[in-house]
Amino acid sequence: MFHPVSLFIGLRYLRGRSGDRFGRFVSFMSTAGITIGVMSLVTVLSVMNGFENQLKGRMLGVLPQAVVSQEGQRTPADEVPSFLQQFSQHPIEPIVRSEAVVQTAAGLGVAMMIGVEQDSHNPISDHLMSGQLSQLQSGEYQLFLGHAMARSLNVSVGDKVRLMVTSASQFTPLGRIPSQRNFTLAGIFNTGSDIDAQLVITHIDDAARLMRLPKHTVSGWRLYFDDPFVVSNLSQQSLPEGWHWSDWREQRGELFQAVKMEKNMMGLMLGLIVGVAAFNIISALIMVVMEKQSEVAILKTQGMTSTRIMAIFMVQGASSGIVGALVGGGLGVLLSSHLNTLLQVIGVELVTLGGSLPVLIQPVQIASVIGLAILLSLLATLYPSYRASSEKPAEALRYE
Repeated sequence: MFHPVSLFIGLRYLRGRSGDRFGRFVSFMSTAGITIGVMSLVTVLSVMNGFENQLKGRMLGVLPQAVVSQEGQRTPADEVPSFLQQFSQHPIEPIVRSEAVVQTAAGLGVAMMIGVEQDSHNPISDHLMSGQLSQLQSGEYQLFLGHAMARSLNVSVGDKVRLMVTSASQFTPLGRIPSQRNFTLAGIFNTGSDIDAQLVITHIDDAARLMRLPKHTVSGWRLYFDDPFVVSNLSQQSLPEGWHWSDWREQRGELFQAVKMEKNMMGLMLGLIVGVAAFNIISALIMVVMEKQSEVAILKTQGMTSTRIMAIFMVQGASSGIVGALVGGGLGVLLSSHLNTLLQVIGVELVTLGGSLPVLIQPVQIASVIGLAILLSLLATLYPSYRASSEKPAEALRYE
């Protein structure tokens, strides 16, 4: 059967001779190092991706991802500004929001009050423990609290809660008093994040009355996105004079920057394992080159070019990296898919919500990790292969 000469000889050198146990051991350790490095990198990145995706769903899916508002003025609720048509592929809904103080007999709490329409498809509906958003009726003054805030204020569904808005205060003979009113707790939600202690949902009309807004006006327009991270690009689009863009980065930007930095640092540290394994490839290949000097000289005297000699040792060295990267990537995907089952088997107790680690496997990312490991292995073979191709036959065969 026909084989390219360089590939055929390189694979034969990879198998080694039966008596060359040390050389095969070094080659095996190089392959094992790359396998472990890639497997660890794929597993850790999958867990970090899952954690980031979980935060995105539980926090950014509930908070206003982006709000377009008119500075110093209020917008008619029934007139969507024409310039928002550039965002028409995303759901757009009117919103009334303000910082508010929540008071009960048990204490006080500070939260972001958001007024929504009764028929809105608010993501908070997916996290309700009790009640339905369809219960919100204009003029009924009902609200929804997070599980953490309801517990700290010691209230349950049906109890009265006082909301105070300092931005809509009024002057009285007793001084300046914030706008306030009693609301009925209509439901409780639980997102599994700190949003449960910082968010209040009520009807948009009741929120507008509490803030003393003119009738049928809102404080802005809320935009929904499938991927909240697109706000970094959309925020660059120009808006008419007097309009202002705000998004989740103002409240949660630092948290997601920290998560991203942690993921990058973990990837860098685990990538160093692959780097160390690549150095093992260099060491093993240099040993092979020194051992095969006479054979290289004979091949050269028979007419083999330096390029083909170099290809022989690149095939031998890169084979360890290719095998290690592919096997490590496969094992990493397998480990990530069954990580929670494995942790249960070995008896590791998890304290995360739901008792399991979030895992998100991204094929493009895994392909990138495998590709970079293979590229690093190829780069590690360049110097030893060049040294082998530059051997002079007369010098190598002088003492043969």
